[in-house]
Amino acid sequence: MPTPIAGLSAWVRGLLIVLAVLLLAAAGFGLHRVFGPGGTATAPAGPAGPRTADRIVPAPLAATAGPGPGYRLSERTAVRVEGAGEQVAEVRRIAERLADELRRPTGYPFEVTDGGPGDGIRLVLDPALPAETGAEGYRLTADAEGVRITALTPAGLHLGTRTLRQLLPPQIESRVPVTAGPPWSVAAVSVEDRPRYAYRGAMLDVARHFFTVAEVEGFIDRLALYKINYLHLHLTDDQGWRIEIPGRPALTAVGGGSEVGGTPGGFYTAADYREIVRYAQERYLTVVPEIDLPGHSNAVLAAYPELDCTGSARPWPYTGIEVGFSTLCPAGEAVFAFTGEVIAEIARLTPGPYLHIGGDEVRAVAPEAYRDFVRRVGAQVLAAGKTPVGWNQTAPAAGPGGVGLLQYWDGKGRDQDVRDAIGRGAKVIMSPAGRTYLDMKYEASYPLGLRWAGTIDVRSAYSWDPDTLIDLPAGSVLGVEAPLWTETLDTPERLDLMLLPRLPALAELGWSPKAGHDWTGFRQRLAEQGARWTAAGFGYEKRSEIPWPAP
Repeated sequence: MPTPIAGLSAWVRGLLIVLAVLLLAAAGFGLHRVFGPGGTATAPAGPAGPRTADRIVPAPLAATAGPGPGYRLSERTAVRVEGAGEQVAEVRRIAERLADELRRPTGYPFEVTDGGPGDGIRLVLDPALPAETGAEGYRLTADAEGVRITALTPAGLHLGTRTLRQLLPPQIESRVPVTAGPPWSVAAVSVEDRPRYAYRGAMLDVARHFFTVAEVEGFIDRLALYKINYLHLHLTDDQGWRIEIPGRPALTAVGGGSEVGGTPGGFYTAADYREIVRYAQERYLTVVPEIDLPGHSNAVLAAYPELDCTGSARPWPYTGIEVGFSTLCPAGEAVFAFTGEVIAEIARLTPGPYLHIGGDEVRAVAPEAYRDFVRRVGAQVLAAGKTPVGWNQTAPAAGPGGVGLLQYWDGKGRDQDVRDAIGRGAKVIMSPAGRTYLDMKYEASYPLGLRWAGTIDVRSAYSWDPDTLIDLPAGSVLGVEAPLWTETLDTPERLDLMLLPRLPALAELGWSPKAGHDWTGFRQRLAEQGARWTAAGFGYEKRSEIPWPAP
């Protein structure tokens, strides 16, 4: 008996087959994105009703449901600023950003005012809060009269506004007006919150594949949702040099012109980089620039071959993904004149406290020469007014006058070096490759990413403790960072698929108290974030281990 499709014309049959293939591909690839006019996300249906505090990601320190109906935003809702002193201007800027975020989906005016009577959203600098609130802690209360967020600092108020957005329906993330949206209600609640770790970071590799300023700003938007406070930019590698240095024009004229696969690459002008820094600062993220030295330097050697005394350079352009072959000369005044010039310029452009000097996978330099190189470059960073950060291979050169912050990614018998460095005063950012590297595949058959460090599903990203993964002295872990390397990732859409839903898992490790760490509860809270990502126009991978709500 012929199937129903057999009775159709060949043209129609062909069209149906093509559509079926596309739908299957989209389903298998995890693309969940709804587009409206101009490619902007429209609001999904999403769960109805006020969002209770047990749905917040990352989980707060404490949250208690309050009595009564909570607060409903309306056309008369104002954002009210309260406080005194020079910080009030910054609080007003936070209020303006919040009002703008709320205006887009609701269509309400959200006037920003200095205090005054009436309901609304109040942002209050309150020096009477206990000292343990800290620089990023806040309190949020909501009742029928409005929402009140208090903090010791503007940073705390900003982070409180991120929680407020999660207490509103997911459609609040829409970039366009929601014409038939839900009631914009906040359930009655009292939240007290502050972070577990001071450093909660994510890294974007713009060297293997280049991403524009607008694309980096989109990446920042995703980080800011989950209280990430550091953006590490991997600016240089064998495949490309991505930041202009005025006295070294060949770095970008030559080294900026390629990337993995041989596509054109690109670089940031000083103005571009300042714009990324500005955009991040507005969202309370600090940029940590990385210039990877002395290895991962083929782009440098293509531009300035006189800095290669080992014969390690590959023919340019280098468009593969092999690592560990290239190195600058480990000694010589020409090399240190180069590193000093680069470090001074990057430090001048970067207001944050850290400058990352790389130091990983250097295989063509003797250990003592390597330590001497790292110490001298670390001293240049300190002289430029920044704290040197290095991958954990730099541990032998860490301590006073050298690397002050180690990024742990690869033990391989080097844990004792890290412990010794801590004994000399260094701190540690935990980025174990098998838990935090967001370019690792979810599973072996996944079409994107690599798996040299294994595969990382959402539970693997969530179910570990930064304080105890390796044996380190208490208090030595400054925080957690999730690197996203881009050997196989060349578009923002592909970044999204690897970032979401694993980023919130790692963000919760960095923010939430250890005592509340619970996979069963987390996966339920994470499931509701999908509607927010769709409303915002973010792609994500709909992993089966998360109980996503039915469409």
